[in-house]
Amino acid sequence: MASTSPRRTAEADVADGAGATGAPRTFTEAIRGRDDAELLALLRARPDLATPSPSTLRSLAARASSRTALERALAHADARTLQALEAVVALAGDGPVSPDDVRHAVGADGTDDTDDTGDTDDGGSTLDGGSAVERSLADALTAALLWDAGEPGRPDLRPAPGLDDVLGPHPAGLGPVRPDSRPSLSPTGPESAAGTDTSGPHLPDLPRGGQEVLDALTWGPPIGLVPAPGTPARAAVDALVDARLLLRTDARHVTLPRDVGLALRGGRTHRSPELAPPRPDGRAVPQVVVDAEAASAALELVRRVDLLVAAWDDTAPAVLRSGGLGVRDLRRTAQALGADEADTAFVVELAAAAGVVADDGEAPPSYRPTTVADRWEVMDDAERWALLAAAWSGSRRTPWLVGSRDEKGNLRAPLSGDLHRGWVPRLRRQVLQVLAAQPGTALDVDAVMTVLRWHAPRTVPPEQAVAGLLTEAALLGATGAGALSGPGTAVLAHLTPQGSDTPHDLEAALRAALPPEVDEVLLQGDLTGIVPGRPSQALALLLERSADVESRGAATTVRFSPSSVTRALDHGTTADELLDAFARRSRVPVPQPLEYLVRDTARRHESLRVGSAGSYVRAADPAVLAGLVADPRLAHLGLVRLAPTVLAATVPAVELHDALRARGLLSAVEGPDGRVLSARLRRPPRPDRSPRDPRRGPVAEPEATSDDARAHLVARLRAADAGDETAVDRLAGAHRAAPSGAVGTTPRGPANGGRATATGGRPRTAEPGDALATLHDALRDGRVVWIEMVGASGTLERRALKPLRLDGGRLRALDPAREAELTVAVHRIAGVEPVDG
Repeated sequence: MASTSPRRTAEADVADGAGATGAPRTFTEAIRGRDDAELLALLRARPDLATPSPSTLRSLAARASSRTALERALAHADARTLQALEAVVALAGDGPVSPDDVRHAVGADGTDDTDDTGDTDDGGSTLDGGSAVERSLADALTAALLWDAGEPGRPDLRPAPGLDDVLGPHPAGLGPVRPDSRPSLSPTGPESAAGTDTSGPHLPDLPRGGQEVLDALTWGPPIGLVPAPGTPARAAVDALVDARLLLRTDARHVTLPRDVGLALRGGRTHRSPELAPPRPDGRAVPQVVVDAEAASAALELVRRVDLLVAAWDDTAPAVLRSGGLGVRDLRRTAQALGADEADTAFVVELAAAAGVVADDGEAPPSYRPTTVADRWEVMDDAERWALLAAAWSGSRRTPWLVGSRDEKGNLRAPLSGDLHRGWVPRLRRQVLQVLAAQPGTALDVDAVMTVLRWHAPRTVPPEQAVAGLLTEAALLGATGAGALSGPGTAVLAHLTPQGSDTPHDLEAALRAALPPEVDEVLLQGDLTGIVPGRPSQALALLLERSADVESRGAATTVRFSPSSVTRALDHGTTADELLDAFARRSRVPVPQPLEYLVRDTARRHESLRVGSAGSYVRAADPAVLAGLVADPRLAHLGLVRLAPTVLAATVPAVELHDALRARGLLSAVEGPDGRVLSARLRRPPRPDRSPRDPRRGPVAEPEATSDDARAHLVARLRAADAGDETAVDRLAGAHRAAPSGAVGTTPRGPANGGRATATGGRPRTAEPGDALATLHDALRDGRVVWIEMVGASGTLERRALKPLRLDGGRLRALDPAREAELTVAVHRIAGVEPVDG
């Protein structure tokens, strides 16, 4: 390990039983002997250790070696790291384990095991080798999955306490260690393993079938079933047991000892070294084709979101009582978008994640476009896509689960809360990284799963999720023809912590892939038009309002009809304005059939007018209404004369009624049937569009802990470890006042760094992490400790106990004074301290 921090005191080293320059004897000493840079690297590699923040370095060591923390750390370890860890666990014994031993054990010696991932220096490792295995060992040392018990220049790698339990009883498929023999790395077989060691395995002439039994158990599993008595196989097994090449575990099972297994394997721990990520074969695709396919998909997605906004602006679908979009509304939306239900679910989820549509909060609630949709209308295609891509990169939604059933048998609906999964962004980044590792290569689901299995063998993602993310990437335009596109590379940079998070980079990436815009349409006499390329924003808006698309591709074909022209007139465009817009964008004059169609439709469109009014006032005598329209005091009512005895107003009926009463006119409020109603004040109707941008999705995850917060925690742990009570109080106070994003704090006890005082004024471990660390040390050394625990009556009892087993939140211990065993729940233990002498 690295040199002792200058902040460490000699008294602390002596208290731990190690000198300032000696090698650490325990895992806790190794953690306490790290300098600040190494502790920062540990917290950066395993951020869960800092939340909630430990009180001392002993607490940090106890948490780092807990089963939950180890399982969480191994969940993200790749196959190479796991093989290296299993090799260390298998080789750990009386003698030191060096990186060369591990390289030989995993089969990396004599081979080019370097990979192209590059080296990173987190400041937490003393290994400076160039091999991939040594880099994995360095990362494991940084993450405290291993610790170095050797002198400087003579490393002795040892697994963190509890790592062997987490990896399983048979690391690398090897059996248990015999108490009378340490593992042998002799590559010449069992004969060499025996050698001159009389306690090791002794190989007489093997009986018939003995070699087959050893071969069957060599590469695991190391446990075999004893054959029936009187058979040749049973005779072979009995002879192997007598030769101490097999061990009997019970009457029906035998086990191949670890030293024999290693010798039979030639000193190897793994049959097939997995030193580098696999590179599955795929279909080569030119990058030009990839970007073209991606650009086409991106434009199609933007168009579908545009259709979604228009459809939900006209008819807002209701929100289910359980939340989400109903099946009928999903089908209706899919028909409006011209897509299947699976793609429509993705478009709906993505639009909601971007804030384009949301629950309006009315009673009853419905989904409507938000004010983001107003800005959407003035954006160009690249800006719209960048908004959607940024939302997709941070989304924790799983649209591919729409239509499946949950544990209760209910259908999962789009926009429902049941589609939230916190691991989606991480898996999305991993999938895109797999594609980025093989540019210009189209990979299918099986190929991506092969690589992901190597990167995280203990937490292989569901194949359905990987397939769903690949489908989403294709619909978004992050991939084209199955390979990562230029826009997809920008999305991946948006996903990585060190990458850019500005939407301008996403816009620029798509603009580079899009074909140039055209601002002309070829009008034809059969009421059709052809756009020879990607239409500009102004041309696309004109054709969207005045024509129907018949086909899309390299060129877009549109058709004009009375209904499409009526749609343009409904937007406030006159016949002359529409024909002038066509003439400016056509190389030929506007065809006569199209001009006739526009003018005839406009004449019929203007023959009948429909308006709106908030209220009306009528009177039997026209003289009563005389002068009301011209009265400046009533100008805010928006009065318009419809008939001699009828006026229309733009304000609600209650407000019109109050204004007329204030002017001295006696009026009454009537209903549609002419009956007089009570003039109750009613709330005015809410606007159709949401006045805000509601994102009624899952709450975002908290900010990642910053390096400044980690450095603050390291300083506080260092002060607590050195016994500087004043510094602990000062740093704890500053930490509680730290800004958002700092590491969480843990409530403290007395002012001596969280340590209470036991009977006689001696310090005891009042912090849970310190107590667990002391118990682990006592278990390892077989020592007796003082334990303060809450008794049955609720009072504290102090007893000298010898810990026997600590598992499942319970401590089994021996009371030497009473010669009895007892079991204590860990949460009832108030403090632990060593027995003096």
